[in-house]
Amino acid sequence: MTAVTTSHIVIDDQGRPLIEGTRTKVIMVVMDKMNGMTPEEIHEAYPDLSLAQIHAALVYYYDHKAELDAEIARQSQEYEQLRAAAGESRFVKRMRSEGKLP
Repeated sequence: MTAVTTSHIVIDDQGRPLIEGTRTKVIMVVMDKMNGMTPEEIHEAYPDLSLAQIHAALVYYYDHKAELDAEIARQSQEYEQLRAAAGESRFVKRMRSEGKLP
């Protein structure tokens, strides 16, 4: 029997897992999956990725779940802080003043 190993995942200089030969971060594929997309739907959204690459990203996630979940939580918290600091956009303020938003 011959063992064949195919990863499709590389780690960049900042320690982030990427899909080999692309700029697509594993975490992007994982978040799409968390948002209910199937691998086939992810493939439709990222047609330059093969299903094998998408599945490899998900396998990598399940093998490194704790650290990637922590990174997702960290990014979510950072996003919320930046959003809160930015306040409402001029568009939202205008829509509120016109009574089009609560």
